[in-house]
Amino acid sequence: MDKVGVGKRQKKRSSVVWPILILLTVLTAMFFFIKYIIKGKNVALLNPKGLIAQEQYNLLVFTVTVLLAAVIPTMIILYYTAWKYRESNSVTAALPEANKNKHIVAYMWAIPIVIMLVLANTMWPATHRLAPQRPINDSKPLTIQVVAMRWKWLFIYPDQKIATVNFVQIPINTPVKFEMTADEMPMSSFWIPNLGGQLYTMTGHVNRLNLMADTVGDYPGSTPEINGNGFAGMKFTARVSSDDDFDQWVKQVKSLPEILDSAKYEDILRPSEYNSAAFYSAYENNLYDKVVLKYTGSAEGHKHE
Repeated sequence: MDKVGVGKRQKKRSSVVWPILILLTVLTAMFFFIKYIIKGKNVALLNPKGLIAQEQYNLLVFTVTVLLAAVIPTMIILYYTAWKYRESNSVTAALPEANKNKHIVAYMWAIPIVIMLVLANTMWPATHRLAPQRPINDSKPLTIQVVAMRWKWLFIYPDQKIATVNFVQIPINTPVKFEMTADEMPMSSFWIPNLGGQLYTMTGHVNRLNLMADTVGDYPGSTPEINGNGFAGMKFTARVSSDDDFDQWVKQVKSLPEILDSAKYEDILRPSEYNSAAFYSAYENNLYDKVVLKYTGSAEGHKHE
C-alpha cells in the first residue's frame, strides 16, 4: 500500500476527529457546569421571579438562539472551507470561475440583514414595553421611596408610614413603583436581578422603576457598579410575601420604638459598610422630598460634616 496515500488518509481523518473531540469536550464541560456547579443556586439572571425579569429572560433566550442559529453554521462552513482548501490538499482543485459568481455578495449580506431584522422586530417593541418607568398594569402600585447612601439603602413606605434600611418587603403579584434618589452618594444602580433590570440613583434626581414579583421568597439586591470603598457590602434583602404576611409585617414594624427623625437620619447618612437591616415605625415628615430638594440649585451638593 502506498505510504503517501495512507498518510494523507490519516491526516484527513485526524482533521475531522479533532473538531469532534473539541466539541464533545465543550459540551461535557457545559453539562457538568450546569449539573454540579450552578444547579440549586440562585443564578439570578437565569432564575426570574417576576413579570419583568421573566420577559427579559425570554428575550435573552430568544436572542442567544437566533445568534447561535447563525454562528454555528458559519463556524462549520468556515472550518470546512479552510480544511478543504488547505495548502496541503492537492486533490481539490482551485476554481477560478467561482470568483465570477455575482450572487455571492448578496448572499453574504442577506443573512446578517435578516438576522438584524428579526432581532429588531422583537427588541424594538420590547424595549418600549419594558421601559422601567412604564406602569406594569392599571392597578394602584405600592410606592416605595429609595435613598442610596454610602454604603446602604434606605427604604421609605409613604402609604404605610414606615422605613427600613437594607431590607424591603413587597406583596406578591402587586405592582411596585420604586422612586429612587441618592444622598451624599456617588451615582449608583438599584438592582434586584431576580425581579428585573437595574436603574440609576442620583442626587437631586428621582428615577422610577416598576417591578412585580410572582414568587414568594428572599432575593438579593445590590448595586452592580463599583461606587467606593463599601461597594462590596452595599447589599439588601428583597422579601416577597403574601398580602397577609406583608400586612402583618407592616404592623410589626409600626409597633417598634425606633423612629427615623432628623438626628437618626444624619447618623444613618454617615458612611458605613456592611450594615445590618434596621426598621423604623415612623419617620420625619416629607423626609424623601427634603432629600431630593437638598441638592436643588447647588452644583456642589450637600457636604456632611
